[in-house]
Amino acid sequence: MPKELLFGTAGIPLSTEPRSTENGIKRVKELKLGCMELEFVRSVNISREKAPEIKKAAEKKGVELTVHAPYFINLNAQERPKYHASVNYIFSSAKIGFLCGAKSVVFHAGFYMKQEPSYVFKKIKEGVKEIEEKIKEYGIKIWLRPETTGKATQWGSIKEIVSLSEEFESVLPCVDFSHLHARSIGKNNSLEEFNSNLSLIEKKLGKKALQEMHIHVSGIAYSDKGERKHLILKESDMNYKDLMQSLKDFKVKGWLISESPNLETDALLMKKEFEK
Repeated sequence: MPKELLFGTAGIPLSTEPRSTENGIKRVKELKLGCMELEFVRSVNISREKAPEIKKAAEKKGVELTVHAPYFINLNAQERPKYHASVNYIFSSAKIGFLCGAKSVVFHAGFYMKQEPSYVFKKIKEGVKEIEEKIKEYGIKIWLRPETTGKATQWGSIKEIVSLSEEFESVLPCVDFSHLHARSIGKNNSLEEFNSNLSLIEKKLGKKALQEMHIHVSGIAYSDKGERKHLILKESDMNYKDLMQSLKDFKVKGWLISESPNLETDALLMKKEFEK
């Protein structure tokens, strides 16, 4: 369990030279950040052979790792091959992530596809059950983290993610506060609303969930359909200062990943604000 809230980057910091995962870990340490997310968003791009080297590099520098599974996942896919591929992407990300020493694997669980939310919940729950059974069978100890999503067409409101987490031992939310803001078309951006979302997690999942949180934050552009693209924090309306206050007030620990286009700059900006 993390001793504090660690700040880090979604992938290798931009200022890393030459660019490699190990050098990224080293750069995170030099920047006085505490964690880094391995981005498997296009593919699970670390081999079984390479993973122990990454684990060793992270342990040596005292940098904690998390993982983002590939984007093309839909546990509500109607076509069975797509469903099985989605299960496999998450399982492979969990397996390689675990070998790298990562604590947590994030994924976008699925789409409504114009179906009843209760039906979609049931389908996604079946998929997550299959993945949890597989990781237990292989002795993989890693948190499975369905992420709050940025568009109303994507499954993953805060309530849905929390409800899913209540059903499983290995599942806790990944709360992307920027996605919540975009999904609600400009709401979820005040101290009161941040507090309300953290209260919901604490009430339904216990204090433990706040002491091992996986968080994504960036600036965000949105339309009446939700998320459009990530922005630099200071070029957006994302109220990161009140968010840091709320995380502080709730004594949140875990991993906060900056997904802004300027990765480490915004990670450091949030860290500084939090430490005030």
